[in-house]
Amino acid sequence: MKKIILSLTLFCSVLISCNSLKTANSQKAALQGAWELNFISGPRIAFSGLYPNDAPTITFDLKENRVSGKNSCNSYSGTLNADGNKISFKEPMMVTKMFCPGEGENVYMNTLQKIDSYSVSEDGKTLNFKMGDIVMMRFEKK
Repeated sequence: MKKIILSLTLFCSVLISCNSLKTANSQKAALQGAWELNFISGPRIAFSGLYPNDAPTITFDLKENRVSGKNSCNSYSGTLNADGNKISFKEPMMVTKMFCPGEGENVYMNTLQKIDSYSVSEDGKTLNFKMGDIVMMRFEKK
């Protein structure tokens, strides 16, 4: 009897751990593709003033485990560091070095480094980057 109970407990534990892995993978899978920034927290300048020509973009390539995009002026790319709903952009990224007027580029790159988690809306069209519980950046699926 004890062997049966132990076997059932072990079996249930395996099922639960597989389900949590599936949830983490499905959260990460929702990142796949290109996104365009439509909100950034912090600056006292209107969004259209920060990014008068092009809004920043971010693209996730899960197969290659890469992240890339344009910070409104320069292109950037690096390794994707995401696990479940946790994400980090603290590792150095490759960034082109064209001259960019205004503060938009710096605001974007500095805010990106503060991000520690994300959420994707149920319809898969909105991506929120968070610092703790505070939404710092919001993107729309392109």
